[in-house]
Amino acid sequence: MDYELSHLKMLEAEAIHIIREVAAEFERPCLLFSGGKDSCVMLHVAMKAFWPAKPPFPIMHVDTGHNFDEVIAFRDQTVDRLGVRLIVASVQESIDAGRVVEETGPRASRNRLQTVTLLDAIEEHGFDAVFGGARRDEEKARAKERVYSFRDEFGQWDPKNQRPELWSLYNGRHRKGEHIRVFPLSNWTELDIWQYIETEQVLLPHIYYAHEREVFRRDGMLLALTPFIELLDDEELFTTTVRFRTIGDATCTGAVESSASTIEQVIAETAATRITERGATRADDRISEAGMEDRKREGYF
Repeated sequence: MDYELSHLKMLEAEAIHIIREVAAEFERPCLLFSGGKDSCVMLHVAMKAFWPAKPPFPIMHVDTGHNFDEVIAFRDQTVDRLGVRLIVASVQESIDAGRVVEETGPRASRNRLQTVTLLDAIEEHGFDAVFGGARRDEEKARAKERVYSFRDEFGQWDPKNQRPELWSLYNGRHRKGEHIRVFPLSNWTELDIWQYIETEQVLLPHIYYAHEREVFRRDGMLLALTPFIELLDDEELFTTTVRFRTIGDATCTGAVESSASTIEQVIAETAATRITERGATRADDRISEAGMEDRKREGYF
Protein backbone atom coordinates (compact mmCIF):
# COMPACT_ATOMS: atom_id res chain seq x y z
CA MET A 1 0.00 0.00 0.00
CA ASP A 2 1.48 3.35 -0.99
CA TYR A 3 1.85 6.29 1.39
CA GLU A 4 -0.97 8.39 -0.11
CA LEU A 5 -3.52 5.59 0.20
CA SER A 6 -2.55 4.69 3.76
CA HIS A 7 -2.69 8.39 4.68
CA LEU A 8 -6.19 8.73 3.20
CA LYS A 9 -7.36 5.56 4.96
CA MET A 10 -6.20 7.01 8.28
CA LEU A 11 -8.12 10.23 7.63
CA GLU A 12 -11.19 8.26 6.58
CA ALA A 13 -11.02 6.06 9.68
CA GLU A 14 -10.79 9.13 11.91
CA ALA A 15 -13.79 10.76 10.20
CA ILE A 16 -15.84 7.54 10.45
CA HIS A 17 -15.00 7.28 14.16
CA ILE A 18 -16.13 10.88 14.74
CA ILE A 19 -19.38 10.42 12.82
CA ARG A 20 -20.24 7.19 14.63
CA GLU A 21 -19.36 8.78 17.97
CA VAL A 22 -21.82 11.61 17.31
CA ALA A 23 -24.55 9.19 16.21
CA ALA A 24 -24.12 7.25 19.46
CA GLU A 25 -23.81 10.25 21.78
CA PHE A 26 -26.35 12.77 20.47
CA GLU A 27 -30.10 12.52 20.08
CA ARG A 28 -30.67 14.65 16.95
CA PRO A 29 -27.63 15.11 14.71
CA CYS A 30 -27.76 16.65 11.24
CA LEU A 31 -25.26 16.85 8.38
CA LEU A 32 -24.88 20.12 6.48
CA PHE A 33 -24.73 19.57 2.71
CA SER A 34 -24.06 22.33 0.20
CA GLY A 35 -23.13 20.22 -2.81
CA GLY A 36 -19.54 21.41 -2.45
CA LYS A 37 -16.60 19.01 -2.57
CA ASP A 38 -16.05 18.89 1.21
CA SER A 39 -19.68 18.17 2.02
CA CYS A 40 -19.75 15.55 -0.76
CA VAL A 41 -16.76 13.81 0.81
CA MET A 42 -18.30 14.11 4.30
CA LEU A 43 -21.58 12.58 3.08
CA HIS A 44 -19.67 9.81 1.30
CA VAL A 45 -17.81 8.98 4.52
CA ALA A 46 -21.09 9.06 6.48
CA MET A 47 -22.62 6.58 4.03
CA LYS A 48 -19.64 4.25 4.55
CA ALA A 49 -19.84 4.67 8.33
CA PHE A 50 -23.29 3.04 8.51
CA TRP A 51 -23.34 0.87 5.39
CA PRO A 52 -25.49 -1.07 4.48
CA ALA A 53 -27.90 1.06 6.54
CA LYS A 54 -28.50 4.74 5.79
CA PRO A 55 -27.03 7.42 8.06
CA PRO A 56 -29.38 7.82 11.06
CA PHE A 57 -29.71 11.56 10.56
CA PRO A 58 -30.96 13.95 7.84
CA ILE A 59 -28.88 16.24 5.66
CA MET A 60 -29.63 19.96 5.53
CA HIS A 61 -28.92 22.55 2.86
CA VAL A 62 -29.00 26.22 3.82
CA ASP A 63 -30.30 27.60 0.55
CA THR A 64 -29.50 31.26 -0.14
CA GLY A 65 -31.66 31.26 -3.28
CA HIS A 66 -28.61 32.58 -5.14
CA ASN A 67 -27.09 29.25 -6.13
CA PHE A 68 -25.48 27.86 -9.23
CA ASP A 69 -28.15 25.88 -11.11
CA GLU A 70 -25.73 22.98 -11.56
CA VAL A 71 -25.26 22.66 -7.79
CA ILE A 72 -28.97 22.56 -6.97
CA ALA A 73 -29.51 19.93 -9.68
CA PHE A 74 -26.61 17.91 -8.26
CA ARG A 75 -28.00 18.21 -4.71
CA ASP A 76 -31.37 16.80 -5.74
CA GLN A 77 -29.78 14.01 -7.80
CA THR A 78 -27.59 13.06 -4.84
CA VAL A 79 -30.55 12.88 -2.45
CA ASP A 80 -32.46 10.67 -4.89
CA ARG A 81 -29.45 8.43 -5.57
CA LEU A 82 -28.57 7.86 -1.90
CA GLY A 83 -32.09 7.83 -0.50
CA VAL A 84 -31.30 10.23 2.33
CA ARG A 85 -33.67 12.75 3.89
CA LEU A 86 -33.12 16.38 2.84
CA ILE A 87 -34.11 19.45 4.84
CA VAL A 88 -33.90 22.78 3.02
CA ALA A 89 -33.50 25.89 5.19
CA SER A 90 -34.39 28.88 3.00
CA VAL A 91 -32.81 32.32 3.30
CA GLN A 92 -35.64 33.66 1.13
CA GLU A 93 -38.14 32.49 3.76
CA SER A 94 -36.07 34.27 6.43
CA ILE A 95 -36.24 37.45 4.35
CA ASP A 96 -40.00 37.09 3.80
CA ALA A 97 -40.54 36.55 7.53
CA GLY A 98 -38.55 39.68 8.40
CA ARG A 99 -35.88 37.70 10.22
CA VAL A 100 -33.15 39.25 8.06
CA VAL A 101 -32.90 42.25 5.76
CA GLU A 102 -31.59 41.68 2.25
CA GLU A 103 -28.69 43.77 1.03
CA THR A 104 -29.13 45.86 -2.10
CA GLY A 105 -26.81 47.17 -4.79
CA PRO A 106 -24.36 45.56 -7.23
CA ARG A 107 -22.21 44.08 -4.44
CA ALA A 108 -25.13 42.68 -2.46
CA SER A 109 -24.85 39.10 -1.21
CA ARG A 110 -27.00 36.79 0.87
CA ASN A 111 -24.01 34.93 2.26
CA ARG A 112 -24.03 36.58 5.69
CA LEU A 113 -27.80 36.08 5.96
CA GLN A 114 -27.31 32.31 6.13
CA THR A 115 -26.37 32.51 9.81
CA VAL A 116 -29.87 33.41 11.00
CA THR A 117 -31.46 30.84 8.69
CA LEU A 118 -29.13 28.13 9.99
CA LEU A 119 -29.70 28.96 13.66
CA ASP A 120 -33.47 29.10 13.15
CA ALA A 121 -33.42 25.67 11.46
CA ILE A 122 -31.31 24.17 14.26
CA GLU A 123 -33.80 25.46 16.82
CA GLU A 124 -36.86 24.42 14.80
CA HIS A 125 -35.68 20.83 14.37
CA GLY A 126 -34.01 20.55 17.77
CA PHE A 127 -30.63 19.52 16.39
CA ASP A 128 -28.04 19.03 19.12
CA ALA A 129 -25.10 18.22 16.80
CA VAL A 130 -24.47 19.60 13.32
CA PHE A 131 -21.80 18.13 11.04
CA GLY A 132 -19.88 20.64 8.92
CA GLY A 133 -17.29 20.05 6.21
CA ALA A 134 -14.86 22.77 7.28
CA ARG A 135 -11.13 22.01 7.27
CA ARG A 136 -8.44 23.72 9.34
CA ASP A 137 -6.32 24.58 6.29
CA GLU A 138 -9.09 26.67 4.72
CA GLU A 139 -8.84 29.84 6.77
CA LYS A 140 -7.28 31.25 9.96
CA ALA A 141 -10.49 31.25 12.02
CA ARG A 142 -11.30 27.68 11.02
CA ALA A 143 -7.81 26.65 12.08
CA LYS A 144 -8.86 27.54 15.65
CA GLU A 145 -11.77 25.08 15.66
CA ARG A 146 -11.78 21.84 17.60
CA VAL A 147 -13.41 18.72 16.11
CA TYR A 148 -16.28 19.24 18.58
CA SER A 149 -17.01 22.97 18.55
CA PHE A 150 -19.35 24.13 21.32
CA ARG A 151 -22.11 26.64 20.52
CA ASP A 152 -24.07 28.37 23.29
CA GLU A 153 -27.84 28.84 23.47
CA PHE A 154 -27.53 31.74 21.00
CA GLY A 155 -25.59 29.60 18.53
CA GLN A 156 -22.44 31.63 19.11
CA TRP A 157 -18.83 30.43 19.16
CA ASP A 158 -16.15 31.61 21.57
CA PRO A 159 -12.66 30.77 20.19
CA LYS A 160 -11.15 31.31 23.67
CA ASN A 161 -13.51 28.80 25.29
CA GLN A 162 -12.57 25.58 23.49
CA ARG A 163 -12.61 22.16 25.04
CA PRO A 164 -9.41 20.07 25.05
CA GLU A 165 -9.37 17.01 22.79
CA LEU A 166 -6.38 15.08 24.07
CA TRP A 167 -6.00 11.56 22.67
CA SER A 168 -8.95 12.24 20.33
CA LEU A 169 -11.43 12.19 23.21
CA TYR A 170 -14.38 14.49 22.55
CA ASN A 171 -16.58 16.25 25.09
CA GLY A 172 -20.11 16.63 23.77
CA ARG A 173 -21.79 17.69 27.00
CA HIS A 174 -24.28 20.51 26.52
CA ARG A 175 -27.45 21.94 28.01
CA LYS A 176 -30.82 22.12 26.30
CA GLY A 177 -30.70 24.83 23.62
CA GLU A 178 -26.95 24.51 23.15
CA HIS A 179 -25.40 22.42 20.39
CA ILE A 180 -22.12 21.14 19.04
CA ARG A 181 -20.72 21.78 15.56
CA VAL A 182 -18.74 18.72 14.51
CA PHE A 183 -15.99 18.80 11.86
CA PRO A 184 -14.96 15.25 10.82
CA LEU A 185 -12.67 16.59 8.07
CA SER A 186 -10.72 18.97 10.33
CA ASN A 187 -7.37 17.32 9.67
CA TRP A 188 -7.81 17.00 5.90
CA THR A 189 -6.26 19.35 3.37
CA GLU A 190 -7.62 20.42 0.00
CA LEU A 191 -5.17 18.01 -1.64
CA ASP A 192 -6.36 15.18 0.65
CA ILE A 193 -9.94 15.90 -0.40
CA TRP A 194 -9.11 15.64 -4.10
CA GLN A 195 -7.01 12.51 -3.70
CA TYR A 196 -9.86 10.91 -1.75
CA ILE A 197 -12.33 11.95 -4.45
CA GLU A 198 -10.12 10.19 -7.00
CA THR A 199 -9.63 7.06 -4.89
CA GLU A 200 -13.30 6.72 -3.88
CA GLN A 201 -14.75 8.04 -7.15
CA VAL A 202 -16.86 10.60 -5.28
CA LEU A 203 -19.25 12.44 -7.59
CA LEU A 204 -19.12 16.26 -7.70
CA PRO A 205 -20.94 19.04 -9.56
CA HIS A 206 -19.25 19.40 -12.94
CA ILE A 207 -18.37 23.07 -12.31
CA TYR A 208 -15.43 21.83 -10.21
CA TYR A 209 -13.81 20.90 -13.52
CA ALA A 210 -12.71 23.18 -16.35
CA HIS A 211 -15.52 24.48 -18.57
CA GLU A 212 -16.30 27.60 -20.58
CA ARG A 213 -18.29 30.27 -18.75
CA GLU A 214 -19.15 33.95 -19.04
CA VAL A 215 -17.27 35.80 -16.33
CA PHE A 216 -16.10 39.28 -15.36
CA ARG A 217 -13.33 40.63 -13.14
CA ARG A 218 -14.12 42.25 -9.79
CA ASP A 219 -11.67 42.91 -6.96
CA GLY A 220 -9.10 40.61 -8.53
CA MET A 221 -11.54 37.72 -8.84
CA LEU A 222 -13.43 36.11 -11.71
CA LEU A 223 -17.15 36.05 -10.94
CA ALA A 224 -19.62 34.16 -13.08
CA LEU A 225 -22.55 35.92 -14.71
CA THR A 226 -25.74 34.87 -12.92
CA PRO A 227 -29.21 36.45 -12.59
CA PHE A 228 -28.26 37.53 -9.06
CA ILE A 229 -25.33 39.78 -9.99
CA GLU A 230 -25.47 43.35 -11.26
CA LEU A 231 -22.48 44.47 -13.30
CA LEU A 232 -20.74 47.75 -12.50
CA ASP A 233 -20.22 50.31 -15.27
CA ASP A 234 -16.56 49.43 -15.81
CA GLU A 235 -17.04 45.65 -15.78
CA GLU A 236 -17.06 43.70 -19.03
CA LEU A 237 -18.14 40.14 -19.70
CA PHE A 238 -15.90 37.69 -21.49
CA THR A 239 -15.86 33.94 -22.00
CA THR A 240 -12.97 31.83 -20.79
CA THR A 241 -12.20 28.38 -19.42
CA VAL A 242 -12.57 28.24 -15.64
CA ARG A 243 -13.34 25.93 -12.77
CA PHE A 244 -14.45 26.48 -9.18
CA ARG A 245 -12.30 25.46 -6.21
CA THR A 246 -15.08 26.06 -3.71
CA ILE A 247 -18.83 26.51 -4.06
CA GLY A 248 -21.05 28.90 -2.14
CA ASP A 249 -23.43 31.77 -2.82
CA ALA A 250 -23.00 32.62 -6.51
CA THR A 251 -22.68 36.34 -5.74
CA CYS A 252 -19.41 35.95 -3.85
CA THR A 253 -17.87 32.72 -5.16
CA GLY A 254 -15.12 33.27 -7.71
CA ALA A 255 -13.74 30.96 -10.37
CA VAL A 256 -10.14 30.37 -11.38
CA GLU A 257 -8.83 30.17 -14.92
CA SER A 258 -7.93 26.55 -15.46
CA SER A 259 -7.70 23.82 -18.07
CA ALA A 260 -7.95 21.04 -15.45
CA SER A 261 -10.86 18.99 -16.75
CA THR A 262 -10.04 15.69 -15.03
CA ILE A 263 -9.45 14.67 -11.41
CA GLU A 264 -5.80 13.93 -12.17
CA GLN A 265 -5.29 17.41 -13.61
CA VAL A 266 -7.08 19.05 -10.67
CA ILE A 267 -4.86 17.15 -8.21
CA ALA A 268 -1.72 18.31 -10.05
CA GLU A 269 -3.00 21.89 -10.06
CA THR A 270 -3.94 21.75 -6.36
CA ALA A 271 -0.56 20.35 -5.39
CA ALA A 272 1.18 23.30 -7.07
CA THR A 273 -0.96 26.13 -5.67
CA ARG A 274 0.07 28.15 -2.62
CA ILE A 275 -3.22 30.03 -2.09
CA THR A 276 -6.13 28.49 -0.19
CA GLU A 277 -9.35 28.07 -2.12
CA ARG A 278 -11.27 30.48 0.12
CA GLY A 279 -8.52 33.10 0.00
CA ALA A 280 -8.46 32.98 -3.78
CA THR A 281 -12.14 32.68 -4.63
CA ARG A 282 -14.43 33.83 -1.80
CA ALA A 283 -15.18 37.55 -1.75
CA ASP A 284 -16.89 37.28 1.64
CA ASP A 285 -13.58 36.27 3.23
CA ARG A 286 -11.96 39.53 2.15
CA ILE A 287 -14.10 41.83 4.31
CA SER A 288 -11.39 42.11 6.95
CA GLU A 289 -8.55 40.10 8.44
CA ALA A 290 -10.95 38.76 11.07
CA GLY A 291 -14.04 38.64 8.83
CA MET A 292 -14.57 34.88 9.07
CA GLU A 293 -13.97 34.81 12.81
CA ASP A 294 -16.53 37.56 13.36
CA ARG A 295 -19.12 35.62 11.38
CA LYS A 296 -18.33 32.37 13.18
CA ARG A 297 -18.78 34.10 16.54
CA GLU A 298 -22.31 34.96 15.37
CA GLY A 299 -23.07 31.35 14.45
CA TYR A 300 -21.83 31.00 10.87
CA PHE A 301 -20.66 27.61 9.54
